[in-house]
Amino acid sequence: MRYSLAIFDLDGTLVDGFPWFLRHVNDVAEFGFRRIAPDDIDRLRRAGTREILAHFDVPLWKLPMIARHMRRLKSRHAGELALFSGVSEMLHALKHGGVTLALVSSDTEANARRQLGDENAALFSEFACGASLFGKAAKFRRVLKRLGVDPAHAIAIGDEVRDIEAARAAGIACGAVTWGYAAPEKLRELEPDLVFEWSGDLPTKLFSKYGAR
Repeated sequence: MRYSLAIFDLDGTLVDGFPWFLRHVNDVAEFGFRRIAPDDIDRLRRAGTREILAHFDVPLWKLPMIARHMRRLKSRHAGELALFSGVSEMLHALKHGGVTLALVSSDTEANARRQLGDENAALFSEFACGASLFGKAAKFRRVLKRLGVDPAHAIAIGDEVRDIEAARAAGIACGAVTWGYAAPEKLRELEPDLVFEWSGDLPTKLFSKYGAR
């Protein structure tokens, strides 16, 4: 087996957070960023992280405040968030197949565990939460060190451009899911190591000897 460690993103990868995001993102316009219009959504899904920030006209120094506010909102609206179809079965298949699971997220560990549910959360060997917008690479390195895994045997799986960029910065493989925040064609432009069309793809491709696309 090529990958012994799978490091998952949460929102847009395991949890269907995009509908919640669209309902609440304009509630935080109080921080001074531009509101999203319906016509903006498709274009933003095809944009990189820095392009999205430029669209919102958000100064970097405000990002931690916005992130904290969104975490508190999620904690209050946890009932609006659900796992994507097949995620529980996929996580169990990977765990039972010998893959160590870890989670790196910008959300809090408490929110992540609540969204996953007790049974799924128990499958994860490591939670590295509270990642800043551009801080996932450092979290990936910390997970590798804590679990003692060679970077060559780890893959980070997410749904955004920044997930791919962070994996490469940390020297690990990257896998992109096509059902999350970023448009599939945008993710494919970046040529991730693996592309997953649905949750059942993950066990099949991760257990593949060569990890072929």
